[in-house]
Amino acid sequence: KQFCDDTSVEKKRSIDEANEKIGMLKADIEKYTATAAQLTKEIAEHDEDISVWTGDQKAATTVREIEKADYDTLHQDYSEFVDALQRAIAVLQKMSHDRKQSASLLQVSALKDLALIPESAKRALDAFLQQDPEGLEVAAPEAAGYEFQSHGVIEMLEKL
Repeated sequence: KQFCDDTSVEKKRSIDEANEKIGMLKADIEKYTATAAQLTKEIAEHDEDISVWTGDQKAATTVREIEKADYDTLHQDYSEFVDALQRAIAVLQKMSHDRKQSASLLQVSALKDLALIPESAKRALDAFLQQDPEGLEVAAPEAAGYEFQSHGVIEMLEKL
């Protein structure tokens, strides 16, 4: 009987210890289940944040690509404008001299070839053109046929 009583007490104590350990393990399981649920919720929130940020990044990239295309187009337009402006200034500077009267009279001499001009007018033009230009200079100083007056335009274009 002593053996049975000792064994019975020992078994009860082992059962009580095991039950206590089972309780502690169940509490740990509940704690870890709650922690896993909380972490799952946080992961879902972070996944949502990541998807929003990815969408924002794609939208920003698209906007930057559109802005870059607009800039490239505008830059090309400005470059072409500056190039055209430089060429225009060069052309105007090549022409920045006064034309003599005799060059203008060449246009008058071309009138002789037109069929609409009467013969008497053609003869008068011939007589006028055959006069000595040196003699005309003594009577009055020769005015330029065309005086270049676009210096202000060139200065304005160069300031652009």
